[in-house]
Amino acid sequence: MRYFIEVSYNGKSYHGWQIQPNAISVQEVLEKALSVILGHKISIVGAGRTDTGVHATQMLAHFNFDGKIIVKTLIYKLNSYLPKDISVKDIFEVRADAHARFDAISRMYHYKISTLKNVFNYDLEYEVHLPLDLVAMNQACEILFQYRDFQCFSKSKTDVKTYNCTILEANWVKHENNILFVIKANRFLRNMVRAIVGTFINIGLGKLQPNDLHAIIQSKDRGEAGFSVPAHGLYLVEIEYPNEIRLIE
Repeated sequence: MRYFIEVSYNGKSYHGWQIQPNAISVQEVLEKALSVILGHKISIVGAGRTDTGVHATQMLAHFNFDGKIIVKTLIYKLNSYLPKDISVKDIFEVRADAHARFDAISRMYHYKISTLKNVFNYDLEYEVHLPLDLVAMNQACEILFQYRDFQCFSKSKTDVKTYNCTILEANWVKHENNILFVIKANRFLRNMVRAIVGTFINIGLGKLQPNDLHAIIQSKDRGEAGFSVPAHGLYLVEIEYPNEIRLIE
């Protein structure tokens, strides 16, 4: 049987999602919990990887298990076993060939900015105290839809075969003292969202004009884009799959 597991996590204490040789990761902690509770060595495959310090309100992964699973009981046991910064939200059976990474249609990220000093959320939002021109920043968002190759926003040393991504949604929204960047695409490159946000902050501060984004993207040069904002303001919030991937109970 193949199952999808849906989790959320605060990434502050982890070196990203993916297992690493000398650092703690969310995947490692979750695999250990599943293995202990199910009594078998369990390996999981995530929908993607989040970098060190990045959070997720929705991450999905798949695993195989041939024994009987009582979903509510397993979720309860996992949440009792797991540390307080990782939570299991759902487990459900999927097609035998379903793949958490390759079957994903789209992924959505949020980046959270606070315009005021906040002593409670300083490690969950990025603080920007200078005024940002959201009109200009949203004008720049429209330019993103005109391109597919986003090498300029990618981490320099990466093993991807293509830098092409299809941006499905991108906009900035302000609510009182908080600014939220929403971006949805079929796939993302490493560091891509954080580099986009840093570039757009420069646009919002008037250091760049929205139309400068054309030259930046066309350059395919990471050095031409803006700085990478800190990881603690970034959240993976939604992963979309075809409806038929889930087996009806």
